[in-house]
Amino acid sequence: MNDVLVQAYESALPEYERLRDAAVAVTNALLQSSGLNIHHVTGRVKRPASLADKLLRKPGRYGALDEVTDLVAVRVITYFESDVQAVSRLVEERFDVDWAHSIDKSKMHDPDRFGYMGVHYVVRPLGHGPADAAFEDHPFEIQIRSILQHAWAEIEHDLGYKNREAVPREVRRRFYRLAGLLEMADEEFMTLHRLSKDYAATLPERVHDAPDSVYIDVQSLQYMLDVDPVRDLDTRVAAALNVLLLTGWPDPERPQRLAGLLQYVGVHSVGALQKELRRHGPEIVQFAALLMPRLRETWTPAGGARPGTSIVHFGLMRACANPALDPREIVSLLDMTGVLSTAQLISTVRDTYAEATGRRAG
Repeated sequence: MNDVLVQAYESALPEYERLRDAAVAVTNALLQSSGLNIHHVTGRVKRPASLADKLLRKPGRYGALDEVTDLVAVRVITYFESDVQAVSRLVEERFDVDWAHSIDKSKMHDPDRFGYMGVHYVVRPLGHGPADAAFEDHPFEIQIRSILQHAWAEIEHDLGYKNREAVPREVRRRFYRLAGLLEMADEEFMTLHRLSKDYAATLPERVHDAPDSVYIDVQSLQYMLDVDPVRDLDTRVAAALNVLLLTGWPDPERPQRLAGLLQYVGVHSVGALQKELRRHGPEIVQFAALLMPRLRETWTPAGGARPGTSIVHFGLMRACANPALDPREIVSLLDMTGVLSTAQLISTVRDTYAEATGRRAG
């Protein structure tokens, strides 16, 4: 019987591979519509040799391929343990769950449990969409783990330890300790994530009430790019150049680069940045209007002025005015290398600064 099932599976393997692709597509679509930030989603089809091993280990349990619920599996890896539960709720809403074969492995053990695992569902689509027709009567498995749960499971699998009895007594305690550490790490990462979201949510109020107490970092810079005085000066620079301000420019690293630039030139708080931009606004616009046409190679491919262009030019002016600052560090922070050499960039910036302000660069 086992050989018959394995042969039937090998013959139907292309069909199961199509099922895998459809299952991954449906799962990805579900997660994208939810807005959850997921690390990655993968799918796999059980190897015929693995199926043969399973049938040998569990003789008489399976009479048909549809009774083997893990021939196709989708694995969802989340960043945080809390997202495992969020994905679980989505799966329970979107799919017909075979509860007899689905388990939350994190709830299977005592508090001092051996192992650190996620949630496994055996599912069929509910049949609400045209894509669900691809599944017909085939179940498939959805495994949901956080990154740390995934790391534990992969290492545990590589070591060959399937259960408590498989682990030598002298190393079992270390497994318990490691499981506890990983759970604590997952909780700490969730706390950091929550604190980061809370920090971002309170930025508008804090910037309004006490800007000097708000430090320059990626999140505060991201917020400042959308408000005055940064947005006003960016708009004025774009107008002076007769180009668009690319408010939707997709550059996730830009706030980080701008934050690094401001920290390097000695501006450490939002309040200080606001004061400097308001004090030197006209000079910044004049300097940018002179410099950007001379460095078209560095920005023309974008098709306009990027958000934070006023901060960039303020930083360049500050570097020119302070001989203690290394212009090469500014070029590196802003990732301005490319068509022009670093020496050409520095020379052009210095000459433009002298023309715009009547002062020699330091």
